[in-house]
Amino acid sequence: MQDLRPTIEAAWDNRELLKDKSTQEAINAVIEELDKGRLRVAEPGTGGEWQVNDWVKKAVVLYFPIRQMETIEVGPFEFHDKMELKRDYAGQGVRVVPHAVARYGAYLEKGVIMMPSYVNIGAWVGSGTMVDTWATVGSCGQIGRNVHLSGGVGIGGVLEPLQATPTIVEDDCFIGSRSIIVEGVRVCKEAVLGANVVLTQSTRIIDVTGDEPVTHRGVVPERSVVIPGSYTKSFPAGDYQVSCALIIGKRKESTDKKTSLNAALREHDVAV
Repeated sequence: MQDLRPTIEAAWDNRELLKDKSTQEAINAVIEELDKGRLRVAEPGTGGEWQVNDWVKKAVVLYFPIRQMETIEVGPFEFHDKMELKRDYAGQGVRVVPHAVARYGAYLEKGVIMMPSYVNIGAWVGSGTMVDTWATVGSCGQIGRNVHLSGGVGIGGVLEPLQATPTIVEDDCFIGSRSIIVEGVRVCKEAVLGANVVLTQSTRIIDVTGDEPVTHRGVVPERSVVIPGSYTKSFPAGDYQVSCALIIGKRKESTDKKTSLNAALREHDVAV
């Protein structure tokens, strides 16, 4: 795969190269590897850090202009798009409930469950994960194993707006309904997010479990239990409440990793 990298990088710098057959073949090869899970836009490295394969993300972006619009008919349903849909879910051991959709170029491990939901190109979703009703996994989003993305959860992509770092949810996390995680935020292993938590790179993630608050940005630490919150900020027009996220405790290591969101929050005396 690394042999394809110079071709992708050259086309990224000079879009005229997208007209060349060899460039198109290189881009198509990268997307096929992503679809089969043999290549990832980002992958866990040593020490808990993640390595972003930026050239792979570039191949995903370049895939769009070399595709042509076409009509896709599925029974009585009709779509008009540039991108193919994934196929052979039975062969991959993935449960897909109507009207769930995953694009070709996204990888779903065996054991993934997709309720009526959406997984975009370049995404990686691990075994045992449920993408619940109307949840979306944006382009190149990285979702670990045994994760529950509850109803209406939004995992941001990297394509619109274009950015380098994919959004990451690590293994055994529970993401509460209508939560939004975007701009390359990383939710570390076994964290629990309550309903309606919104995380961007600028969102203050404030640990309030100690004597003094500790503020994080862009990363939710392992086993954190997180709920929506707000803090007071002064503006020329007066003082107003600004949204933040509050870490109110830690999920116990002894707690069943499949514990419900309600149970995890009740351990910390939070009404649900």
